[in-house]
Amino acid sequence: MAWAPLLLTLLTYCSGVSSQPVVTQEPSLSVAPGGAVTLSCSLSTGAITTSNSPGWFQQKPGSAPQQLIYSTNSRPSGIPARFSGSISGNNAALTITGVQAEDEADYYCFVGCCFTHSPFTRSGGDLNHFYAHCLVCLAGTTIRVL
Repeated sequence: MAWAPLLLTLLTYCSGVSSQPVVTQEPSLSVAPGGAVTLSCSLSTGAITTSNSPGWFQQKPGSAPQQLIYSTNSRPSGIPARFSGSISGNNAALTITGVQAEDEADYYCFVGCCFTHSPFTRSGGDLNHFYAHCLVCLAGTTIRVL
């Protein structure tokens, strides 16, 4: 489980240290099955743009993170079209339409990955290498499906 040690490594990214950009998200959102929900992600140093290549991970308890979106709005193979990424104002956004019970999870935004395709694939599936090239928010958004 290569992803487990990441928690310690990533704490600096959301620690609030003023010399380093900080990624923030809303702490939790609730949505009814079949509904839609949009998560937002902001960067302390300014607007998030497509040049920041924002993306999103989903993590369920006891499971490794799964990449949902990379490069603003691209989905890895096998990710349903009901997950979509965008830029909204100065923030990155993840929209889930037709929410299902299985979507109850924690969602994490990452920015600053300057890759033209999935950085997770590019790093050979090594999350330590992936996160070394990105700013990731540990204080992700928990989605509750009511």
